[in-house]
Amino acid sequence: MSRQPVPGTTIFDGEQARKGYALNKMCYSFNEAENRAAFLQDEDGYCARYGLNDAQREAIRNRNVLSLIAAGGNAYYLAKFAGIFGLDMQDIGAQQTGLTKDQFKARLLAAGGS
Repeated sequence: MSRQPVPGTTIFDGEQARKGYALNKMCYSFNEAENRAAFLQDEDGYCARYGLNDAQREAIRNRNVLSLIAAGGNAYYLAKFAGIFGLDMQDIGAQQTGLTKDQFKARLLAAGGS
């Protein structure tokens, strides 16, 4: 049985995992407060330390979650990045769907989610 992609959705598969390894490793580092502080002090230097490519660095600079996903980012690791700026998974979901956060939350509640 083959999996049919959802239009407009990037499937996180082995290829995406390899492409996003450096990005996801960097985001994982944000579990430590000292790493979050180092990132905020010198974002570009911190990205260079992890070997992010130009597309990933541009997406980081623009805080563009969809571009980060396209660049191999995994939503759960990206949540650690977004958390630095006070964003949560509902903010990320809103960006992914093109809705405001309130619209996204309403959609979740209507679907029986939280």
